[in-house]
Amino acid sequence: MADVWSQRRASRYGRYTGGPDPLAPPVDVREALDAIGEDVMAGYSPERAMQEFLRRGGRSQKGLDDLARQVADKKRELLSKHNLDGTMREVRELLDSAVLEERKQLARDAMMDDDDRAFREMQLDNLSPSPSAAVSELSSYDWASQDARETFEQIKDLLGREMLDQRFAGMKQALENATDADRAAVQEMVGDLNDLLQKRAAGEDTPQDFADFMDKHGEFFPENPRDLDELLDAMAARAAAAQRMMNSMSPEQRQELMELSAAAFGSPALMDALAQLDANLQGLRPGEDWGGSEQMGEGGQGSTQGLGLGDGTGVFQDLAELDALSEQLSQGYGGAQMDDVDLEALRRQLGDAAAVDARTLAELEKALQRTGTLERGSDGQLRLTPKAMRQLGKELLRDVAQRMSDRSGQRDMRAAGAAGDRTGGTRPWAFGDTEPWDVTRSLTNAIVREAGERGAPGGRAASAGERTSRPRVRLKIDDVEVQETEARTQAAVALCVDTSFSMAMDGRWVPMKRTALALQTLIASRFRGDDLQLITFGRHAATTEIEQLTALEPEYEKGTNLHHALLLANRHFRKHPNAQPVLLVVTDGEPTAHLEPDGEAWFAYPPHPLTIAYSVRELDNARRLGAQTTFFRLGEDPGLARFIDQMANRVDGRVVAPELDDLGAAVVGSYLGGRTGGGPGGGRWGAGGAWGAGDLGWGRGFWAD
Repeated sequence: MADVWSQRRASRYGRYTGGPDPLAPPVDVREALDAIGEDVMAGYSPERAMQEFLRRGGRSQKGLDDLARQVADKKRELLSKHNLDGTMREVRELLDSAVLEERKQLARDAMMDDDDRAFREMQLDNLSPSPSAAVSELSSYDWASQDARETFEQIKDLLGREMLDQRFAGMKQALENATDADRAAVQEMVGDLNDLLQKRAAGEDTPQDFADFMDKHGEFFPENPRDLDELLDAMAARAAAAQRMMNSMSPEQRQELMELSAAAFGSPALMDALAQLDANLQGLRPGEDWGGSEQMGEGGQGSTQGLGLGDGTGVFQDLAELDALSEQLSQGYGGAQMDDVDLEALRRQLGDAAAVDARTLAELEKALQRTGTLERGSDGQLRLTPKAMRQLGKELLRDVAQRMSDRSGQRDMRAAGAAGDRTGGTRPWAFGDTEPWDVTRSLTNAIVREAGERGAPGGRAASAGERTSRPRVRLKIDDVEVQETEARTQAAVALCVDTSFSMAMDGRWVPMKRTALALQTLIASRFRGDDLQLITFGRHAATTEIEQLTALEPEYEKGTNLHHALLLANRHFRKHPNAQPVLLVVTDGEPTAHLEPDGEAWFAYPPHPLTIAYSVRELDNARRLGAQTTFFRLGEDPGLARFIDQMANRVDGRVVAPELDDLGAAVVGSYLGGRTGGGPGGGRWGAGGAWGAGDLGWGRGFWAD
């Protein structure tokens, strides 16, 4: 037996356990950032948005919900596949085999006294149908067949090994064909273990006690626990699983096993020691689930597999591990994080692929904070950082650029337009740029490139003439960089966005926020001389920062106070008297509220003539300030269409009715058209708000890179 255990403890190769896989590709946070940003704009908190992404996963990345579903399927399979009568089946089979061999022997033994034969046959005929009672009745039977006797003794051996396998995994196989000396060694180990646990309960154990115990009985513990607590945790978890298995049996099954266990190994003392071990473990680890149970064997008659006591205990350990994984993957408790997921347990239950998926999600969660995408504020809540807002804005600008290019039917012209003061920055040259070259940067790029080509394996060696004369630099188009410049004309831009409840109710909330973020990013990154004011208007209007707008949750508030929004826009224009005013209004409803002289909002539906008059008056003020005005009408309401058309005609503005997906491209195109002087409101718009080739507005180079 010692050889068996020593082989199991032999050195072997294993999986890498030193933390994250050093060969794994780095996680890509861009998809996660896009999804989180979308949810934040829809009204989720950044914390909730990140949790939702982790639950859903990405295009090629399974999320927590997928893993939790696999865990639930595995548990359902275990429950339906197995039943708990495996040991009883083996006992019945051995019992039937022993009785059959004994009957054969009685039939062929011609020398046996007929009265003795009749008596023995009567004993066998009158055996109790209960396996435990039959074993008890045959314990004093004088077997005529040696084969039958040995088979009957196997019942005691089987029960003993199963009882030990419940507490010590692998004992059933290790003690097969064991000798009396092996059984005595097991009994001594259990006794010493009980003594050690009683010392722990009294607080009298020392590390040396554990070391002495392992020196003496270490072959029984191939897991090689480092201390008594680790040993206790492992043994208590298995003992609790064994108890849950017993709890899951029918009362008849439990009674049969309790009666049979008395005959295990023919050693009541060992059974008493195991009972004491269970009591010690339960007292030292009361937090384990000792009272639970499961409904097993629901796969239908003939479709289930019987479990022995040892194997069944392993299944119940698996079930407990699956329950723990289900809770960890739910992330539904306070302070939950991906590091809580036991990757080794997940690998054991679902395989390597599931563990890799979970580890990737954990690394993604860390990367979102490590790369400065998310941070915790003073209130402990996650929030998007300015860096994350810039990244989101760039992604939205790329999407807007693609949509504008597709609509126009033309390729990216990237025309530079009129240049003004230099910003100090440079960028790679692109077709259509007319901005001045940065000669120093361009030559440096060429020199570095050529040096790299010569030093690379198989690179071109310098000729003799090149080594003796002044080296020549060969410029390639990829080396050229141009100087960024600011436009000579500044603009004061007021983007007024409707935040009434109808915007959220009709699915326009997120496109509105995406539009504002795209425009804010464009101005902050490419048109720094312009000044953008974001204005929201529901029952009241208010100026806001982009971070506040993206996190704004929809509120059930009646009222569309365009009057108040125009008041704030005109105040913004007056603060910048030397800038070109640009007024952009995104709305899905007629004005139904205005601001009274005392500052209170007055609401009326249908729109009151006074509300219309106040709104028209402020729009006229914007025209007198020179504002180029564009209305972006969302929805198909005829009344709104008539009102917006009349308002636009009054101030020589224009009306755009874009699809929701094109709202960002429409607003950005209008702004860029106004920056390049494309007529009133900028650019050339066709029927229904479609833009023409002249409305791309690539004012000073490509703005969405």
